[in-house]
Amino acid sequence: MFLSKYFLPIVKDTPKDAQIISHRLMLRSGMIKQDSAGIYSWLPLGQRVLKKISSIIVNEQNNAGAHEILMPTIQSAELWRESGRYDDYGLEMLRIKDRHDRDILYGPTNEEMITDIFRSHIKSYRGLPLNLYHIQWKFRDEIRPRFGVMRGREFLMKDAYSFDLDQNSSFTSYNKMFISYLKIFKKLGLTALPMEADTGPIGGDKSHEFIILADTGESKVFCDRKWLNLSVDIDNINYEKDLEQNVSLFTSLYAATDEKHDPTKIDPSNLIETRGIEVGHIFHFGTKYSESMGAKVTLPDGSLSPVFMGSYGIGVSRLVGAIIESSHDDAGIIWPETVAPFDLCIVNLAVGNELCDEMSLSVYNFLKGRNKEILYDDTKESAGSKLAKMDLIGIPFQIIIGPRLAKDNKYEIKNRSNGEKHTVDFNNLINLVNL
Repeated sequence: MFLSKYFLPIVKDTPKDAQIISHRLMLRSGMIKQDSAGIYSWLPLGQRVLKKISSIIVNEQNNAGAHEILMPTIQSAELWRESGRYDDYGLEMLRIKDRHDRDILYGPTNEEMITDIFRSHIKSYRGLPLNLYHIQWKFRDEIRPRFGVMRGREFLMKDAYSFDLDQNSSFTSYNKMFISYLKIFKKLGLTALPMEADTGPIGGDKSHEFIILADTGESKVFCDRKWLNLSVDIDNINYEKDLEQNVSLFTSLYAATDEKHDPTKIDPSNLIETRGIEVGHIFHFGTKYSESMGAKVTLPDGSLSPVFMGSYGIGVSRLVGAIIESSHDDAGIIWPETVAPFDLCIVNLAVGNELCDEMSLSVYNFLKGRNKEILYDDTKESAGSKLAKMDLIGIPFQIIIGPRLAKDNKYEIKNRSNGEKHTVDFNNLINLVNL
């Protein structure tokens, strides 16, 4: 991608209404544009990151045995009346009427709709277990939307829903999602701590929040110091084997949000008090929705039984802000390689210089041939402006070419995460960026 042809509306001044670093950096780097309170347009750079995160989530949810679907954003109020939540949910729900004066709503979550899908198609115990998920925009009319995409009104969410024959098998599904979430967050370059949580308006008897530690996090959290040195080969945990032991390993270490903190449950010498950001939440709610909505299956003896259910959410758009909160410096964003909008950027400091242009295009075409996503700064801005822009948007590797370097047929490569710079020839350049 040539920067001169790319829509990247950099904002030089720090927006006055942006209170936290992720909001400021997302606006400044041209990732988003605020359209109204808590509602944003995602511009090309931000959309690329959203897609990278979504792809990682989809891949791991599929590995865990879940099936991707897509449900509509607009839902019938009648489904919510069946579950008893239409009047109970509160003012966060956007309630509207269509032209036929029917009550509809912009979905804040999908327990009712997925239960209706299940009861319409699965009639026998032989169809279990089943886990369905989608990635879809949600709307919750927050009373005070703030912190950019961290607490917006419209947000992109992955929500999954499990259906099982009994409580034991439903706990197995819950554990699969528990491990899947840890795998997902690791692939996103994050360490997430599972914390026992309230079930809130979703309901149920078991729930965990997944919190990433960040000094700028919105919530005060407490955790055991052992979390910092915990070493588990999470990537090689097999979903088809008994997961209870692995889940117990994580839940046995103390971790609690401010409202759940009990100082009597941990030695003060092992306690870390810090801040964190919620990036995922899972719930086990048994037969709460299947009972009220008639989602039952026929058992081998011919009797009917309500299925046991759970739901599992990840804030996809929220994750963009959370990653920035946990990975940035004074110059800008530092993207983990797995979610960076581009793999590398090429910065030609002397556009119009024949040798610099030739070397820049040579490495650009070579890397494109290796299916790498590259942003080539071919603009005629000053060197300082070019380098500051690349630090701001946080691409993992910067390949810098200027007249002095070109004279010796050399490139400078900068690692954005640690600031290390190396002057190398073409062959060593390729080795340094792990290609």
